[in-house]
Amino acid sequence: MKLSKFKFTLPKERIALHPAENRDASRLMVLHKSTGQIEHRVFKDIIEYFDEKDLLIFNNTKVFPARLFGNKEKTGAEIEVFLLRELNRDQKLWDVLVDPARKIRIGNKLYFGNDELVAEVIDNTTSRGRTLRFLFDGDYQEFKNVLYRLGETPIPKNLLNRDVVPDDSHRYQTIYAEHEGAVAAPTAGLHFSRELLKRMEIKGIDFANVMLHASLGNFSKVDVEDLTKHKMYSEEIRIDEAACKIVNRAKDLNRNICAVGTTVLRTIETSVSTDNRLKPYEGWTNKFLFPPYDFRIANRMISNFHTPYSTLLMTVAAFGGYDLIMDTYQTAIKEEYNFGTYGDAMFIIE
Repeated sequence: MKLSKFKFTLPKERIALHPAENRDASRLMVLHKSTGQIEHRVFKDIIEYFDEKDLLIFNNTKVFPARLFGNKEKTGAEIEVFLLRELNRDQKLWDVLVDPARKIRIGNKLYFGNDELVAEVIDNTTSRGRTLRFLFDGDYQEFKNVLYRLGETPIPKNLLNRDVVPDDSHRYQTIYAEHEGAVAAPTAGLHFSRELLKRMEIKGIDFANVMLHASLGNFSKVDVEDLTKHKMYSEEIRIDEAACKIVNRAKDLNRNICAVGTTVLRTIETSVSTDNRLKPYEGWTNKFLFPPYDFRIANRMISNFHTPYSTLLMTVAAFGGYDLIMDTYQTAIKEEYNFGTYGDAMFIIE
């Protein structure tokens, strides 16, 4: 499969800058994979497509305020630092991206807030990547409190033609977020409200949780035409025994299993036995799902509408079928569905 196959024209006004007023009030396109039939619904209607003992698998990662703004020593030049992941807790080492990167060299010090926080650049990792050591005398919890107080909600760059607002701190987060470590929200899950989940629970629908700490690797530009040569950024995942029991029981009962988002698909497809059962796993994944691909756990998925050339679009096309998904995206544009992080949802069923 070639990168150029995922080109389409997305009008910029179709990228949502803000979420729907209520999480479950966004639009929902239901795509029947076997027939190509499309239904136009509201997200809270999704409960109508599930029966007792059907299963939803969620990614319960939690986003932290990963974007910092500071100044370079001596020159005072303004610097944006995007925290990617903590490398060493005791030494306060972090893997980050810096912008602009060209003048940030090993040995430079960066200052944040009213010099409340200082970091030293100790390594170059990529063209924009750096390793920082934060210089802080307090204990770890005090350090994290300062880091998070100075940090900003890391909404995607394509939304940054507007300011980050207080509402982003909870809307760019699922209501079931639990394990902190993501710098990008699992956006398909943003549509679930507490009320909708309670109604689903009352109906007897089952839930399972896995974890993938989504990183900027989800949104990295693909630079190769041959997709088999693209390397995904490794991300931390966790699948516990409890989740495996729930998922495998649903398979035994021949129930519908719905992956809530591309991160869930990547997580569960990382650890599957030869007899197509989910296995516990804790570690890292760089799984890249693109057409053609034979999915072994989920037979349904929920996803937002994604941008051209994105690995997220490629994963959706692998699940729904390339031709059908690309045609359906044209329908979404024509019907004025909203794309991106705060956009509308697609529900792919058999």
